[in-house]
Amino acid sequence: MSIPFIQGFGMGGGLIIAIGAQNAFVLSQGVRRNYPLTIALVCAFCDSVLILLGITGVGSAVAANPLLGQLTVWGGVLFLLWYGATAFRSAWQGGTLETNGVKVTTLRAVMTATLAITLLNPHVYLDTVVLLGGISGQFSGNQRFLFGAGAITASFIWFFSLSFGAGMLAPIFRKKFAWRILDGVVCLTMWSIAVSLFWNNIV
Repeated sequence: MSIPFIQGFGMGGGLIIAIGAQNAFVLSQGVRRNYPLTIALVCAFCDSVLILLGITGVGSAVAANPLLGQLTVWGGVLFLLWYGATAFRSAWQGGTLETNGVKVTTLRAVMTATLAITLLNPHVYLDTVVLLGGISGQFSGNQRFLFGAGAITASFIWFFSLSFGAGMLAPIFRKKFAWRILDGVVCLTMWSIAVSLFWNNIV
């Protein structure tokens, strides 16, 4: 296994595993056992496309465009605030985990929400397109794509592990108190990221 691949795997894994809006969403849906395969595939596929864009030089172009950067940031802030509010309402009302009942949402709704939490989150672009894309610039030729392949591999392993591994926690979340804690953590995660983005762009 080549050094660029290993470095890409380590760097990509380090950025992806960090607690954020996307991981909080995947975890909460995984606990619900709500289309875990679909969610893992969508997240990993989106990461793969963005990483490829980054290593082919698009990351530098995005970073150099102030208007595009601002639109991405403010769109992300609004979405994160809205999603955090829905998690807060769920935590306030208290949820239950019904694994034998009808699913609470459709496949289309799950795919739409997953795409939104992924593509409307500015941190995703910063991590994949800008940071990984910028770091890949130290490699030349095929080594750059090996670096990207390592990062993409880390993304697939992480999202499938998180999405399906969360399902093992389902028995714990049959209790309303545990469900309130999870939704509360999701809410605080979304709002803290939104506040951070807002603060960084007005100071």
